[in-house]
Amino acid sequence: MLLRNVVSRAEFGEAKMGKVSLAAGEHLYAGLNCFLPGQEHHAHVHADQDKLYYVLAGSGQAQVGEETNPVSAGDLILAPAGVLHGLKNTGSEPLSVLVVFGPPPRK
Repeated sequence: MLLRNVVSRAEFGEAKMGKVSLAAGEHLYAGLNCFLPGQEHHAHVHADQDKLYYVLAGSGQAQVGEETNPVSAGDLILAPAGVLHGLKNTGSEPLSVLVVFGPPPRK
């Protein structure tokens, strides 16, 4: 499977961050998290999922554990299973983040 220009698939919502599923396999999931300025994905924990965030466009803050750092396009964030993590758009432009984690959510 090849997905071209995934940034163009971003979907933003006024009420809360947008989520776009891109691809899912038996062991891995990929999607987009899309934030308007001020929106965030509150810090949370997944006991059994390692997660990578790759910032495609925009800027914000990433929390992993007790540490919070500024992030911008080109930055990669790793949130290991069992570790508190979250993202917030602190910039003035939309923030688009590729999210890859495994295992994928079970239905």
